[in-house]
Amino acid sequence: MLVIAHLSDTHIDSHPRSAERTARVMDHLNGLARPVDAILITGDIADHGEVAEYETAARLFESPAPVLVCPGNHDVRDAYRKGLLGDDRGGDAPINTRYDVAGAVFLLADSSVPGEDDGHLDTETIDWLAAELGSLPADTPTFIAFHHPPVALHHPVIDPTRLLPAAPLAELVAAHPQVIAVLTGHFHTAAASTFAGRPLRIAPGVVSTLRMPWEGEGRLTTQSQPPGVAFHVYDDTGLLTTHYRVVV
Repeated sequence: MLVIAHLSDTHIDSHPRSAERTARVMDHLNGLARPVDAILITGDIADHGEVAEYETAARLFESPAPVLVCPGNHDVRDAYRKGLLGDDRGGDAPINTRYDVAGAVFLLADSSVPGEDDGHLDTETIDWLAAELGSLPADTPTFIAFHHPPVALHHPVIDPTRLLPAAPLAELVAAHPQVIAVLTGHFHTAAASTFAGRPLRIAPGVVSTLRMPWEGEGRLTTQSQPPGVAFHVYDDTGLLTTHYRVVV
């Protein structure tokens, strides 16, 4: 049985609030009776994309479990590389990373567009995903993760910033049976859907929670709710189950 803790949108900045909420979630995960096999963080690590924010995030993300990260639209690739990954060379190319954990493969793709909120997988990233998927045996459990959900979640403000176009990724997923699920963040709401015939799971936001249109008028997000985390459980029968929790 593989247990993945999935969080997103920490938005670390100079205000202690975001760091406190992130620390609360990480302390909870690090203190679990049964350690998780991996902690997945799907983007918007920093709020302003500053090196100091990533240095803070790197300290907060310390864990006995493997911590898997990818960037979001608030992240800046050069600073992300320097402050979070410890790569002094920096660079503005897409940050695509493969992680091998407990017999599973995690392909973390960069869906950010520098200077924009929108999600997009450029040709380099699609080619990377195709090459990685093509190299894997069909029985290797594989998870594809990135920041922007590839489907609409019925919010008129946020939906236009989802991953577009989604068709190239959908074709890849449909052609590779080893893909168990697609895991994303960005929308600051715990949600579940399907994409290319596979489970799509969206992590809740750590820093805030999205208000859906039917929940009434007001600010786009609320900070009154506690941070959340998703636990994805992949068992020996090939079943994926997701449990959503808040961390008080």
